[in-house]
Amino acid sequence: MKFNDFFVGQTFITKSLELTKEDITSFATEFDPQYMHLDEEKAKKGRFNGIIASGIQTLAVSFKLWIETGSYGDDVIAGTAFNNIKFIKPVYPGDVLYNKVKVIDVEEKRNETGLVTVKFSTFNSKDELVFEGDLTVLVKK
Repeated sequence: MKFNDFFVGQTFITKSLELTKEDITSFATEFDPQYMHLDEEKAKKGRFNGIIASGIQTLAVSFKLWIETGSYGDDVIAGTAFNNIKFIKPVYPGDVLYNKVKVIDVEEKRNETGLVTVKFSTFNSKDELVFEGDLTVLVKK
């Protein structure tokens, strides 16, 4: 979509994606090797009663699901900011995540571009909010 196709209040729903224990431990091994993502026995004794996904993984999955809607397509130029990031609830193996993505700001720029800011609200299969964040990207007009 071009910049002019976006408007404040516009909302998109993404498809969903299940995070398996293998997905969580594989991601954590490479990018966030903390016990709550990798050590099942130690994690069971902790605050979350088991292994949870890294917040960074939840953010990455949320971004992936949004991009796969095709809304930006080839009209996106670059991301410029990711703000107001909140990891609200833990994501467990077997959780199925999806996003509600709402356009919260559009700002026209020069040189045939504009900034589009969307709020990610990521939910699990119980429709519990697990993550929020605002993404701003530069888009062609």
